Amino acid sequence: MATKPRFSTDEQPTVTASDNALETARRQLARAADCLEIEPGIRERLAYPDAVHEVTVPVERDDGSVDVFTGYRAQHDSIRGPYKGGLRYHPEVGRDECVGLAMWMTWKCAVMDLPFGGAKGGIVVDPKSLSDDETERLTRRFTQEIRDVIGPNTDIPAPDMGTDPETMAWLMDAYSMQEGETIPGVVTGKPPAVGGSRGREEAPGRSVAIVTRETCDYYDRPLEDVTVAVQGFGSVGANAARLLEEWGATVVAVSDVNGAIYDPDGLDVAAIPSHDEEPEAVTRYAAETDVTRLSNDELLVLDVDVLVPAAVGNVLTADNADDVRADLVVEGANGPTTVDADAILAERGIPVVPDILANAGGVTVSYFEWLQDINRRAWSLERVHDELESEMVTAWNAVREQRERRDVTWRDAAYVVALSRIAEAHDSRGLWP
Repeated sequence: MATKPRFSTDEQPTVTASDNALETARRQLARAADCLEIEPGIRERLAYPDAVHEVTVPVERDDGSVDVFTGYRAQHDSIRGPYKGGLRYHPEVGRDECVGLAMWMTWKCAVMDLPFGGAKGGIVVDPKSLSDDETERLTRRFTQEIRDVIGPNTDIPAPDMGTDPETMAWLMDAYSMQEGETIPGVVTGKPPAVGGSRGREEAPGRSVAIVTRETCDYYDRPLEDVTVAVQGFGSVGANAARLLEEWGATVVAVSDVNGAIYDPDGLDVAAIPSHDEEPEAVTRYAAETDVTRLSNDELLVLDVDVLVPAAVGNVLTADNADDVRADLVVEGANGPTTVDADAILAERGIPVVPDILANAGGVTVSYFEWLQDINRRAWSLERVHDELESEMVTAWNAVREQRERRDVTWRDAAYVVALSRIAEAHDSRGLWP
């Protein structure tokens, strides 16, 4: 069968091995812990994963040859509930990357007050090099290799970079066949036909829009008066842009991997297919309309009210942070702002609302999906949207309260909220002798 793309532009790697996700996550832990009176033993425990599973995944290719791949599942912390986190298929998947991303999932679940801990995993493979049949065989064999460490009450994977709802359906089926019963709750992000939740795929973008709306209102900037630039027009960027436009904001720039388009009077973002709907459609839209072509780097320094980096990680760096002219940055991608850039933007007085809050709609609706699977009762799309709205506003208010109380950045406030909840759970449960 022909190979098809399995990830959108806003699902690219958040970090590479050289960026050392683990060390970044540990620095963020230390910074938040310094704001709180946390027992040193708890702080030390959170700097390390509970377990990292490395497995060998042999797969027969379509031509009859056999390739052997390496897979990982890092489980960081389960003090508040089962491990939760995505599976990615990418050549740069590695142990430390998975551990660092698992730590971020722990913080994300805690800032949303979800009864989950953090996990992350993946396979070292270029998904573009696999046919559909090879991807299915790879997924089913990987599921068998990690079957003893996942489960609906143990560790619940989800789609990530290089994987999609179909991948999750194969994983669920493989796990269920071995267990002898259908267990939809072992994964989230599945197609609705096999227990997936309505509204799951657009949830991260929807949460970015909700958080942008709440933050603009906080700074007395009605959306009707706000201009927005969105880097990345995959599922996160496109859904955020469309919803913000629907709510009255003027989206003046969007981009895909080939570059950006800009119209100071506003783009008709509803007319531009997302990367998932039609890969590289932004470029084709530019060729058919009278808009200005820009590079992705130029989009980041446009004079707009709100900048939403929703494409790849580490796009705001020490090299361009001084040139950012947006009044507010809302992180749609995971880790789009480096530590150095964060410090520069803070010094310049440009608020940055962090990814662990802004794009947490994905894991929140995954939680809704898990509840639906356990109860064997599907929710309507309207209920999913209403519940997500409520959860996001509650989480945003919790972060806002800590920001005002401690006079810290939005990022530090989010980590304080997350870490205080995790530390309280560790303190309550204690340490097994």
